[in-house]
Formats: sequence, C-alpha cells, structure tokens
Amino acid sequence: MRISDRLTGVRARIAAAARSAGRDPSSVLLVAISKTFPIDLVREAYEAGQRDFGENRVQEALDKVAASSDLPLRWHLVGHLQSNKARRAAQVCATIQSIDSVDLLRKVDAAAAETGVSPELLIQIDLAGEATKFGVMPADAPPLFEAGSRLRAARLVGVMALPPYPETPEDSRPWFRRLRELRDGWLAAGVPAAMLGELSMGMSGDFEVAIQEGATIVRVGTAIFGRRERAG
Repeated sequence: MRISDRLTGVRARIAAAARSAGRDPSSVLLVAISKTFPIDLVREAYEAGQRDFGENRVQEALDKVAASSDLPLRWHLVGHLQSNKARRAAQVCATIQSIDSVDLLRKVDAAAAETGVSPELLIQIDLAGEATKFGVMPADAPPLFEAGSRLRAARLVGVMALPPYPETPEDSRPWFRRLRELRDGWLAAGVPAAMLGELSMGMSGDFEVAIQEGATIVRVGTAIFGRRERAG
C-alpha cells in the first residue's frame, strides 16, 4: 500500500475518532514518526500533504532536516534528549516533546535564545514508572511549569506521555485519561492554560482512544510508513 493511501486512512480514522468524541478533527495534529525510515519516504508523505514529522534521535533529525531543506517541514523530537544535545535540537526542531527536567528546559531555552528560534516544548510525564522510559513523575512536574514561566525564547505548550505498550487499544485508555486529569488538575492549580494546551498521546495502535480522551497531538509511524525492520 502506498504511503498516500495509508495517510488517507489514518486521517479518516482521526476524523472519525474526533467526531465520536464531539470534537473538531482539525483540533488533532498528526505527527508522522519517520524514525529509521529513509528520507525518500518522508518526501512521499510530504507529497501526500503531511507536514509534521517526528524523530527519536537528534542526529537522525539533523540528517533529515539537511536532506529535506527544500521542503517546508516541521520536525518534532519525540525521543529522549540528552542535555549535551539540547543546543542542536533547539536549532532544528520546531517542537521538542521530551522535556523531563528543569535543567534541560533551561538549556533548550538558552540555546533557542542564542540562535533566534522559538521551539515549542512539551513536558514528558512518566505515568507508569517504567525503567525503560524517561519522563518526570507527576508530583515533580510543578517546578517545570514554574521554570516555563520564565523562558526567554522557547515556549512551554503542553505535556506528553508514553504509556505501557498496550495489548489492545483499550489498555491505553486509563493512561490517557490519567494524563488528561493531571492536565486539568494543573490548570485548576493555576498553571497558565497556554502551557497546557497540548496533550501528546497515542500512537499507531491506540491513537483513536487517545483522541477520545482528549489528545491534541498523535504520533503515528507504523500505520503510515509500515513496520520497521528490527536489528538482528
């Protein structure tokens, strides 16, 4: 199946899920996760109307940004960001969805101020305490919102979560609901609405459930590009 056909199918599913929740389909941003896939497939997705793409690693993002400099793409970093790569990420990524410490938040902001860019940042929330994943525990998130109010160039716009891998889409619902409830609690506690406008949650296997629970950004790779080859 062509990528254009897959994108059409994913967009139709996003629209149906949004409408089933009484939402406008345009309130959901589709980020095509292109990690490990060649730039030719990114270009094919672009020809089918896709503009937002996500990468896990800074170096791969840098390579693809360079290889697609002729296209008006928006790049999202969705994988863990080491503080020593904060400057490079801020230079090329329109959105960094994996902020997990005050120190990293400040380093990205400093790099953005120095280079004259204004990336959007999301705090990655650790909902399940999985050892293999990153993020800040919910109880430790308020200091990041406080630091977010003092940013010079970057903008804190929401939160992201990577819940445990689901056996069925419904397995993810409690986690998505939890992130939404946390967001609502932080709003009630006085965190500015502008810092919590985005809920990034849901991937190929469960993005429809995520949309029903309030996702404004879904991160879809396999359903667009196909299955990734596993090393070994």
